[in-house]
Amino acid sequence: MIQLEQPPNTENKFIPAFRIKSQFEGLLVAILIIIVWAISQIFLFWIDFSQCNVWILLAFIIWQTFLYTGLFITAHDAIHGVVLPSHPRINRFIGSLCLTIYGFLPYQKLSQKHWLHHHHPASELDPDFHDGKHDNFFAWYFHFMKNYLSWRQIISITIIYRVFLHLFHIPAANLNYCWALPALLSSLQLFYFGTFLPHKQPIEGYIPPHNTQTIDRPIWLSFITCYHFGYHKEHHEYPHIPWWQLPEIYTMSKNKF
Repeated sequence: MIQLEQPPNTENKFIPAFRIKSQFEGLLVAILIIIVWAISQIFLFWIDFSQCNVWILLAFIIWQTFLYTGLFITAHDAIHGVVLPSHPRINRFIGSLCLTIYGFLPYQKLSQKHWLHHHHPASELDPDFHDGKHDNFFAWYFHFMKNYLSWRQIISITIIYRVFLHLFHIPAANLNYCWALPALLSSLQLFYFGTFLPHKQPIEGYIPPHNTQTIDRPIWLSFITCYHFGYHKEHHEYPHIPWWQLPEIYTMSKNKF
């Protein structure tokens, strides 16, 4: 299978000085997200939900969904080689670990499809794009998920669910509300803020070569919604900038005009 690398004329176009502050910065951010997710997940596995009202339960679900999204964004940065650029094997290991935790997604397959997305955004060759006919949210989402889900993943998740339920005696409510549901909601969050909104065709039409747009939000809101994935034009222009530095690119781009 053809190995796709970064799109041409992006890495050399603009390399901001802040990108090389620390070669271990990406690794530290990745480890922080993984640790916070793990501590939160363990806590939520054993909490007694019968003592919680519906608003506290909802807060837990939203919080864990946000952390699941962080796992995927970390894997996404690994695909772009920015978790630990100087050590590709560790970079790949972190990405694979995050995708396994997230939903048993195969790193190599997702990496190849993601670079196809960068090379052919919003086209029939883009695995993240809709089928060319049904561009509404739900039809596009199901088409999107069909490209990434497999029976192996579904069977693996089912086995793990049963192991947690029967071997570790984790209550079904805890598994459903704080493990299965957040992962599903995270896929909706990632799709809506990272694919649907940025790559939905604007009224004035797509602007090549990236065929995407940035969702203009305050930086704090951009982080909450999807780890700055809404700054999507900036991401496509500079694919080797980690997610937490996209606001700087976004601010610099706004100041040009």
